[in-house]
Amino acid sequence: MKRSVLARKRIPVATMDPYRVVRRPHVSEKTTDLIQNHNTYVFKVDKAATKTDIREAISRIWNVTVKSIRIVNVSGKVKRMGRIAGSSPSWKKAIVKLAEGQGIDVLR
Repeated sequence: MKRSVLARKRIPVATMDPYRVVRRPHVSEKTTDLIQNHNTYVFKVDKAATKTDIREAISRIWNVTVKSIRIVNVSGKVKRMGRIAGSSPSWKKAIVKLAEGQGIDVLR
């Protein structure tokens, strides 16, 4: 079942908690390389978040200037246990490039 676009209630960014928009950093070998070489960070974000919401949340949490944002909807993988098939949940990933000279310490 797909939820209709009209069923989602839009919460204004000013009233939304920025920690609800940006869930956690996504850390892997590839994202570590992006951080070191391209000043680009990857976060797991709320499924209903837009680029504007993510830009505002990151700016408010870490006081940095966001240069660009790319969003990827990651679909859940099909998992099996014997005859029973299920799937892991789908999630949204934000790839955020910061302005020169700015950074975020995500591995604290």
